[in-house]
Amino acid sequence: MEAMLSNTQQRPTPATLTVRPLSPALGAEIMGVDLRDHIDDALAQRMLDVWHEHLVILLRGQTLTEDDQVRFAERFGPPARIHTPQFRRQHPAVMLISNIREDGKPIGALPDGEMQFHTDQCHQEIPAKASMLYAIEVPSVGGNTLFANAYLAYETLPDAIKRRIDGRKALNAYDYDTAATIRKSEVPAGAPRFAHPVVRTHPVTGRKALYVNRLMTRSIEGLPADESEDLLNLLFDHQEQPQFVYEHVWRPGDLLMWDNRCTLHARTDFSPGERRLMRRVTILGERPM
Repeated sequence: MEAMLSNTQQRPTPATLTVRPLSPALGAEIMGVDLRDHIDDALAQRMLDVWHEHLVILLRGQTLTEDDQVRFAERFGPPARIHTPQFRRQHPAVMLISNIREDGKPIGALPDGEMQFHTDQCHQEIPAKASMLYAIEVPSVGGNTLFANAYLAYETLPDAIKRRIDGRKALNAYDYDTAATIRKSEVPAGAPRFAHPVVRTHPVTGRKALYVNRLMTRSIEGLPADESEDLLNLLFDHQEQPQFVYEHVWRPGDLLMWDNRCTLHARTDFSPGERRLMRRVTILGERPM
């Protein structure tokens, strides 16, 4: 079971919560919880169970400080420290995702436009378990986040494809400087990279998930280059089918948390003339198995 850390702030605990599925594929809205309030262990466990069942949870209408957001994240595991200080404000675990510019420079990471499907930090030895995004300012149109169910993507593969990828690893690499949001054909030699199983098993649910993605997965180890490329393109197209996807249209005050071990996410394009400001916290995970 995921560790649930104690919450020391003593404010009233909501008596009940309501869960509303967001789509047939994945996602659930949790209603009746103000994340500024004290969350006792029973409520935290209920929210954890909803997260494991639905992969993505949404809480709308929140008014959160950085400390509020981090305190909630800690109920799911230790937050990662941010290593890009130019995109950090007060708390070392909070990073801004924004296209707002000050003195000509973005105040946040990943500022503009479309972003292809990916899984956070899969290019590292220990990827993020979870990512949490809180919306402060959103454009009038676009900038939506798409989530894909990697369990369903694996489970619906033909048996012949499952046999081809069984036991194999794929190399993931991320070129943050020149290809942060859209895949390019080549990755610089110095870009961070790591090989993980093509199919990973969730440490809590025990379900298998397809763990490759269009933005960062470069090759399947042990296969000729052409065969690897063809197989990856087949897997990418399969996992991005609409029946596996929930598209979230953001409102200010939305807080979303997703499980990187069994989901992918992407971003739709939006006007560079409109402001988008989000706060992100990532939660440390474990090496994929």
